[in-house]
Amino acid sequence: MASPKVWFITGTSSGFGRSMTEYALNQGDTVVATLRKPQVLSDLAARYSADRLLVLKVDVTKQEDIDEAFARVQSAFGRLDVVFNNAGYGFFTEIEGTPDDKARELFETNFWGATNVSRAAVKFFREVNEPGKGGILLQVSSIAGFHALPGFGYYTASKICIIEPGAFHTKGNKEAAVLPHHPAYNDESFPTSKFRQMMESAIFKGDPEKLTRTVYAVVQGEKIPERLPMGLDALELLNRRIENLKATVDETKVWSEDLRRADGGVQILL
Repeated sequence: MASPKVWFITGTSSGFGRSMTEYALNQGDTVVATLRKPQVLSDLAARYSADRLLVLKVDVTKQEDIDEAFARVQSAFGRLDVVFNNAGYGFFTEIEGTPDDKARELFETNFWGATNVSRAAVKFFREVNEPGKGGILLQVSSIAGFHALPGFGYYTASKICIIEPGAFHTKGNKEAAVLPHHPAYNDESFPTSKFRQMMESAIFKGDPEKLTRTVYAVVQGEKIPERLPMGLDALELLNRRIENLKATVDETKVWSEDLRRADGGVQILL
């Protein structure tokens, strides 16, 4: 049986973050749960001692919060085994109807927040953990990073890899802001209009608790995949993307066949 791990989880107020926090604690692991409003986890804090659950106020858009949190992990536990980089949010509207400040705020959290937490995690794994031990960095993204959905243009652009869930029914779905319609897209036949209607009552098929258990099981294994699409819907969209990319290669190959320098050179394929 694997020895207990120390987890650092962002965005633990709801959704996958909360679910992973509860599951890791139930499995006997230690969790550093970070979120903007620590009082949201008061029920868990009352059930677990500080050596099992450390709740920290962290806004991932603030570098000082991230630095302080990792310093607290070092002083409290002296090591860190898994970072579940989950904090993020979305809003729904057309790109033309998105105020610049809203789009920038989204990127500050979903992209730069994830990037800065990842950077701090890698540094901790290298400089604080036992030499050669390293750690596991899990980045929660979305299948939307591969397949853009109507009304989620900026959200799609902000998502980076590696855990890529399809449609799972979490509280985060209800909490996503729906911004006003851009006047040019009021037609009910438009994709964003149809999505607005669907989102009002949609219950997605994905079970977040099952995703949590599956990701936890992956962490216990010896081989961690570089990408982890989650859900048959996610795999279906990836297959569509593969087919589209293959068609693009076949269709445009002729335009690339005579683009090399006449005097040679080095071709880099990574």
